[in-house]
Amino acid sequence: MSQSRRAAVLVVDDEPDVADTYARQLRDRFAVETAYSGEEALERLDPSVDVVLLDRRMPDRTGDEVLSAIRDDRYDARVAMVTAVEPDFDIIEMPFDDYVVKPVTEEDLVETVERLTRYADYEERLRECYSLTAKYAALQSSKPDAALEESEEFAELETELTAVRTELDEISASFDATDFEALFREFDTSDARDDGATDHTT
Repeated sequence: MSQSRRAAVLVVDDEPDVADTYARQLRDRFAVETAYSGEEALERLDPSVDVVLLDRRMPDRTGDEVLSAIRDDRYDARVAMVTAVEPDFDIIEMPFDDYVVKPVTEEDLVETVERLTRYADYEERLRECYSLTAKYAALQSSKPDAALEESEEFAELETELTAVRTELDEISASFDATDFEALFREFDTSDARDDGATDHTT
């Protein structure tokens, strides 16, 4: 997610009063839209959405079905189930990023969105760091030191890589052990989805 814009949040709940309350509590900090059904949620969803707060019990299309559709369509949005349904063993296979049981306070909502946004920022910067590091290593191994020292492009690459590493350090400084566990569990899930997509072409 770009640092220059507010995170975009889609609140999905079939009780309009609940969805509107959540939206009102989040609107000062985030760009918020609401959907009052699973179908409406999928209609409103697009690549600009960063976080989805998703109820499970909805009459037309359940939150579980909406979650599956989000993942099947390969949206990058982080999804938090915000629900009165107590977690059971069925959640083990569900590809959400967080599970919050109602009743939910404003503090709970803000903290959930901020945490998931940090995860997204960290993953984006980490992938960028991998790419820049690969370019840096490739040039270092193939070019003499004199050529590297004279290259403005290589100097810009070094500067960009340093900046990205600094951003990673700043984001990770706010993480605790639970954050890292959740973050790298998401990496594993993303890799599995990527592998599944690749399998379709073989």
